[in-house]
Amino acid sequence: MAKRDFYDVLGVSRSASAEELKKAYRKKAKELHPDRNSDNPDAEAQFKEVNEAYDALKDPDRKAAYDRFGHAAFDGGMGAAGARGARQGGGFGGNADFASAFSDVFEDLFGDFVGGGRGGPRSRASRGSDLRYNMRINLEEAYAGAKKTIRVPRLSACDACKGTGAEGGAEPVTCPTCSGMGKVRAQQGFFTVERSCPTCGGSGQIVKNPCKVCAGAGRVEKEASLSVNIPAGVETGTRIRLSGEGEAGLRGGTPGDLYIFVNVAEHQIFKRDDVTLYCRVPVSMARAALGGEVEVPTIDGGRSRVKVPMGSQSGRQMRLRGKGMPALRGGGHGDMLIELAVETPVNLTSRQKELLEEFEKLSAENNPESSGFFDKVKGFWDGMKS
Repeated sequence: MAKRDFYDVLGVSRSASAEELKKAYRKKAKELHPDRNSDNPDAEAQFKEVNEAYDALKDPDRKAAYDRFGHAAFDGGMGAAGARGARQGGGFGGNADFASAFSDVFEDLFGDFVGGGRGGPRSRASRGSDLRYNMRINLEEAYAGAKKTIRVPRLSACDACKGTGAEGGAEPVTCPTCSGMGKVRAQQGFFTVERSCPTCGGSGQIVKNPCKVCAGAGRVEKEASLSVNIPAGVETGTRIRLSGEGEAGLRGGTPGDLYIFVNVAEHQIFKRDDVTLYCRVPVSMARAALGGEVEVPTIDGGRSRVKVPMGSQSGRQMRLRGKGMPALRGGGHGDMLIELAVETPVNLTSRQKELLEEFEKLSAENNPESSGFFDKVKGFWDGMKS
């Protein structure tokens, strides 16, 4: 079957301008795209016919060849002009620029869904940046939870232009250079090169009358005062996310998020390991030997009395159940471990020295660890001599 005239396929006259050809092609291609005509078995063939017609007429040299020789310009029986057109791309089957032509249609068809088409959301708006804030709290606040007010410098939507960047809040207009695509194409031999539009910087839109407050940026730097709830049980490295409290998006885009990274300061009394607290409590040598009670603090501000067993040594631990840190996501509290540190007295008086010397003579057999150690040492030395 003879091929239809390419101008008839597109529904334009032979005097149609390049812009008219492009508009006609887009319209036809959208109407005949197979994804929109699943019930029409001829749609795919008609769609290819439209692409072949536009591919031949979009390039000035190839259009001139077609106007002079018709379909023969691309079927092997062409003159010099037809040959020049063929060298720049060939017929439908060998067209190096078909992919770029088809991408125009794809963006028109699906741009609203994927955000990449002309006038689609991506060309108008972009999400704002996320921000980070480092917060330092003490262990008591980590135990009980807290409510903090923080001040965060950030880029916020300009009130004067409502974030549009245009004076009076007017909407940006389509970039005349790229027709809203955000990119421009240039033919280089067999290849088509795409670049970001130099006029709009790839956004697809320009501001004709920039806002005087934000100079057309649509955003200004402000310091925001935010209230933050610190949950009980947080520890160093815990991350709290405040949705939508980051920087404002461009052209009305969604704002970013604010991430608060918690750092819990070291405590002068307690040491923490997950939900377990450790408290090192000094006791006198006499108290450790005779036994008794010692009063210790708890992280909630209370006090607990702990019984010191008779003959306790340094490093001995006693457990206070439920007096540790709360679990971050529920599950009760950990324990607190009391570790004894037996103190050796210093700056003794003469009388104290006399008493300790007398005590030392009377207690030689009351130090089992010392006796066992020196028995081992004696055996070691005897072994070395033999």
